[in-house]
Amino acid sequence: MKLKLFFFFSFIFFININAQDYIFGKIVSEDNAEIPDVTVINIRTDERVATNRDGHFMISGRAGDELRFVKSGYERTNQKVTKENISSPVNVTLIRAAALIAEVEIKKGITGDITIDTKNLNPPKKVQKLKSDLAIYMSQKSDPIILAARPGEFVQPKGQGFSIGKVKNKWDDLDFMNYLTYALGEKYFTDLNIDRSLIQHFIYYVFAGGFERKNILKYGFCSDADLMRFQRAVLMRVSSYRAPQTQK
Repeated sequence: MKLKLFFFFSFIFFININAQDYIFGKIVSEDNAEIPDVTVINIRTDERVATNRDGHFMISGRAGDELRFVKSGYERTNQKVTKENISSPVNVTLIRAAALIAEVEIKKGITGDITIDTKNLNPPKKVQKLKSDLAIYMSQKSDPIILAARPGEFVQPKGQGFSIGKVKNKWDDLDFMNYLTYALGEKYFTDLNIDRSLIQHFIYYVFAGGFERKNILKYGFCSDADLMRFQRAVLMRVSSYRAPQTQK
């Protein structure tokens, strides 16, 4: 008889120890909005449920279990089940995960409006850096380069530029050409279908088309307005420059 009672009480104790309760709860965001479709996992049993559209869930478990809450776009959260959670709802707040936004380079074309194009193509920080770098570069003397002209095209200027009276220019055409190549970048010209090896030749072609640069050479300074003026001259000359290459 005593043996039967022992087995009976052991069985009752075993049932109480392994009894499964149901845990109820609600999941909200940082701004207290209900979050639907959150996956709730009981790590001990691997049981999985999803929250409804109001953020509520129900999952079997017991005190001591650990629940995991998973939702795309939110940080993963774990929470231990206590005795109080068996008799009262579990309230969980999910924190939004920090999203890394890929840097996108937006290439803006020339609109023809000097005010807009100056801001788009020559941000103040870029201009300041260029002027700082060029101050070092301009302290060095440039060697003259003579480029052969194409048949029927201009004859490239030679020498160190022109002087008027006692005024000595701080730049020559070669200095200005190097500035334009550096400031605009080779990609600016290759995007216009100008071969990289012909960039200097093309710049001289624009110069020969009547581009006014006397004050630029005199003072050794190219303003943002001068740079925009050169870009407009490029658009006017690039078609005639490419024409001999396309003709058969």
